Amino acid sequence: MRLGVLTGGGDCPGLNAVIRAVVRSAANAEKPIEILGIEDGFGALVADGEIRTLSLSHVRGILSRGGTILGTTNRGDPFHYPVKQDDGSTIYQDLSHRCLERMQEHAMDGLIVIGGDGTLKIAHDLAQKGAKVIGVPKTIDNDLEATAYTFGFDSAVNVAVEALDRLKTTAESHDRMMIMEVMGRYAGWIALHAGIAGGAHAILIPEIPYDLVPLKAHLKRRRKRGANHHLIVVAEGALPRGGEHSYNTDIEASKGAMRRLGGAAERLARELAPLEIETRTLVLGHLQRGGSPTYRDRLLGTAFGAHAMELAQNGAWGQMVCLDGIRFTDVPM
Repeated sequence: MRLGVLTGGGDCPGLNAVIRAVVRSAANAEKPIEILGIEDGFGALVADGEIRTLSLSHVRGILSRGGTILGTTNRGDPFHYPVKQDDGSTIYQDLSHRCLERMQEHAMDGLIVIGGDGTLKIAHDLAQKGAKVIGVPKTIDNDLEATAYTFGFDSAVNVAVEALDRLKTTAESHDRMMIMEVMGRYAGWIALHAGIAGGAHAILIPEIPYDLVPLKAHLKRRRKRGANHHLIVVAEGALPRGGEHSYNTDIEASKGAMRRLGGAAERLARELAPLEIETRTLVLGHLQRGGSPTYRDRLLGTAFGAHAMELAQNGAWGQMVCLDGIRFTDVPM
């Protein structure tokens, strides 16, 4: 058997744990299994990118490493692939057939796709065209259905909690309000878990548009009780009731990437300015994506990778591995 493996979308801690588990499972299989590492996501399948055999030596020592040894991108959608024209302009074409052709060229019996909602949607669409795929859920946002947790989430929350602990001491020293913005896109899991674990005094999440009136009243009550500082965690996708999301002004969307959320903390600081509390904002940004995975994400990534290999060996294509409570299982993609 010969299987391809790729990582797509944003990077996160735990990706290398999955790749390692896939390669080690292949090495320990009863029948020979060759693992082909596809670099930089689906783009390598479309544009004749690097595809190389992964041996045990390639994955030795990577369990604790963040990121992905295969590289990744959020701009390589083969169904909407950017193609430069002679005049310098860019058009987007459906080149998904190239993925199937490249898989045939390399005699791949199947493909293990590690990614979030966008990457797994591409994998599902390729499956509809005849590709044999298995999905492994990855995202710090923890916003995928059918799995209790995704790897990368625990590591991101730990970074946010440590940041809150540090903000608390400086906020107390200067009698300030600290507003910390965390990632998560349109899901508030990171903000909610980090805010509770870090002792935040208010947590704003996308699922519940916030109302400034009770928020201001809450902060005023805290000051009357003698509190000299406030910690607020705001998800990047949080929005005021009746308002809109905050987006960074950039050209990412025109390059085929998702539009980037950003500015929620600064907007909230402006909205709370009438309280006349000295305020500072902090955007954690990509700090939440980097660094070594926590032990939970190492375990989760390893278990997901091993289960994906079991599915491949059993010919259970079109499935996504998942965590159902404390049981590792799988669901139709």
